[in-house]
Amino acid sequence: ESLHSSIGLLGISAGSLLLAVHFYSLPRASPLIPSTALGVLLLILSSLLAYSGIRRSLRNSSLFLSLCLTTSVFWCGHGVVFILGGQGVLDDAGDSRDALVPGLVTFTLALLVLAVVGFLCREVILAMVASALSLASAHQVATHFSTAFGSSAVACNYLVVCLVGGYFGLGRILYFLTKGKITLPGTDLATKKTHQPIQATSGSVNHFAVTGLILNMLSASVFGCRLLGVTGKLFMGQVPWLWAAGIYQMGICILSYRAMDVLMATFFGFTSILKFAGGYCLLYPVWQPEEPSFPTPFLVVFSILFAVLALFLTFKSPVDGLYLLFYVAYCIALACSPKGFFEGGPQGVDVAIFVASALMALIHLFNMRAGAKIPTGKGAGKALLAHSSFLKLREGADLHAPYLGYSKYADAEVLGYACSVLASFAMTVTGDPQAPLATVVIPWVVVAGGILKLLSGSVAFARGKTLESSAFILYAVMWVIWGLARFGGLYGTTRSFHAAVGIVAFMLFNSFIVLCTLFLNMAWFFYSLTFLLIAASFLLDAIHVLPAGYDIAATLIFGLVSFYCFLSALFNSVFEGSCLPMGRPIVQLSGVGAGMTKCLHLPARRASSVKRIADILKNGGTCGIPTDTVYVLVAACNRPDAVEKAHQSKRQAQDRPMSLWISSLKQLEPAKHLISPLLWDFMEAAWPSPISLVVPRGEWVDFLGMKDSAKYVGTPQSVAIRIPDCSVTTHLIDLVGPIVVTSANPTGEADTTHHNQVYAKLGNKVDAVLCDGPSPENIASTVVDCTKIDSGNIGFFRVGIIPKSQVLQILEQVQKK
Repeated sequence: ESLHSSIGLLGISAGSLLLAVHFYSLPRASPLIPSTALGVLLLILSSLLAYSGIRRSLRNSSLFLSLCLTTSVFWCGHGVVFILGGQGVLDDAGDSRDALVPGLVTFTLALLVLAVVGFLCREVILAMVASALSLASAHQVATHFSTAFGSSAVACNYLVVCLVGGYFGLGRILYFLTKGKITLPGTDLATKKTHQPIQATSGSVNHFAVTGLILNMLSASVFGCRLLGVTGKLFMGQVPWLWAAGIYQMGICILSYRAMDVLMATFFGFTSILKFAGGYCLLYPVWQPEEPSFPTPFLVVFSILFAVLALFLTFKSPVDGLYLLFYVAYCIALACSPKGFFEGGPQGVDVAIFVASALMALIHLFNMRAGAKIPTGKGAGKALLAHSSFLKLREGADLHAPYLGYSKYADAEVLGYACSVLASFAMTVTGDPQAPLATVVIPWVVVAGGILKLLSGSVAFARGKTLESSAFILYAVMWVIWGLARFGGLYGTTRSFHAAVGIVAFMLFNSFIVLCTLFLNMAWFFYSLTFLLIAASFLLDAIHVLPAGYDIAATLIFGLVSFYCFLSALFNSVFEGSCLPMGRPIVQLSGVGAGMTKCLHLPARRASSVKRIADILKNGGTCGIPTDTVYVLVAACNRPDAVEKAHQSKRQAQDRPMSLWISSLKQLEPAKHLISPLLWDFMEAAWPSPISLVVPRGEWVDFLGMKDSAKYVGTPQSVAIRIPDCSVTTHLIDLVGPIVVTSANPTGEADTTHHNQVYAKLGNKVDAVLCDGPSPENIASTVVDCTKIDSGNIGFFRVGIIPKSQVLQILEQVQKK
């Protein structure tokens, strides 16, 4: 149960031991561990810590999660700096100090925040580890500025971490070996779950936000230290901190979607772009002597996106909304500074972001762990909109439920549309063909338009949005290829037929997407259609016949359509109703989109969903439900109108009669005297299972209350009856009574093995679908003819998942009995 906690703390101890050995041997001519080897080992341990923290996050351990991920990114950046030093890249005087100090300053403060909250919340082991790591970082900073501080002080602090981790590891080993009889104080992590309140999983708490805020501190520290004179210059030695923060920030973005926090996930996606852009700017002087310039229009657009996101986030948490305003100011400062990150204005805002991020990390972490909360204004937005008839905040457990059942992720379309806006407006910049890298465009196009769009497409696919995910992924590939070709120096001034052929292929793919969006909604149709204008611009440029101003017009149109989609997705994720609608499908076909607003989709894992399906069936509705085999269409047998509706909705053939399901033989007890003893014993032995028994029709049918429904069930001579081996289905039958069943597909088509297929084939003909993902089996039940069982003979109408031999064996055992 606490395996990942053990791995995490022992991993921190192992890394601390390496660093302790390194700093003890630092005064020697040759350290015991070479810098390159130490860097590689720290990178390996950082990946182990990241895995441990993420896995442990499922157990609601926010402090441990934050400690693991913070230490992971610290050692990731530190390890790369060690590798650069070992390879002779940081040979100049002061290079090592300028490269290390921004990261060390950040983690000194971040780990101190973790230690303070740990002591306040009585997490003594974690607090001691965090405080020792913080002191080690502080001493390491001091050694770079004063010779009075020796490296032994750093090693001593890392040794404390080793001892605490060793104590913890010994405690866990003793706990397992003695089966819980011997427990060292502070090592019995399993008992802590009884004292921790269970957090809701509806998106109210994002345990990963603290790490995201610490990453914002890290990137701000790199540029803020330069302004304050802590470091002497900005150079490539600081890129590991920026890009490590960017990579981890993308991970935090994905994990925030996993935590159902759309707005903070979008924010972390935005900030990751800035981190990669900062690293790019520090790398550029390596191959060019001058500093790169920034495209002004793009950064104004970025500030608008931050401002819109801040406005929506204010309704959820005013403090978080105010925090985002720092990034609005940051983008405006960058837009006003031709040299961007290298000028004092943006660096001043970086200092403010560093301080604000530290305060926000403290507030978030304390509020997640402590009983008393620091007020953040949550609930103010809800109170403000309480009397509004136009806007109402989305709330509840089904806040992020997709149309097609379950998803472990919230919707990432907001980020996908925003990336389209960023990439399109960045492409309006016309750089120097002789020096394409001099204008900072690649990070916006490749990271925003490419990598983050791929991320959005992957999340959309996980939510069952096949078309949207295909479009996002296709556009991401296009932005990456064209961005690198045009603004990465790969394209040059020459034009060739090969590039045109590739772009034509993309246009053909996109034409297919445009055709498909006719059945989705109007916004997506215009979104995919206007991307054709972008692709046409690329094509005209490839064959060297691009009219003046066409590319700017095309990107502006696509950018504005993307911005509308961005606003619409934001409104739909924050507020109920469709304030900015995406529009209806331009073309509607039966079963394609037509039932989107009519057919309910309810998760089968919730008892409330089963109860709601039962209420629908009692009121004369029809539903698609999961079973022990494939999905089926059901109606209550005491509702003839519903049975007739089910019969008509799937165009039931006369030779494929509907069957009858019960939850237990107790429902047939009143009619037991009308059923032969051998058949009754065979039923008891065969059920519950995926075996349907076709039995002679008789007066026993009337005991189930079918009334006028009887004419749709079975044939005049026989009825197929079964008890399914599925707890959800039998619980539903207990609530409703006997149900009439048929396969959830139009007659003649293949069986449905996923709730998506039920939704696609019968979405506009049923009242609800109980969603449980893929079926446990892809084969239907075995149908046995028991009309002549008293003579000792049975037949088979269909051999399904249960083979003949097994059915005959059951009959033989019953006959012997």
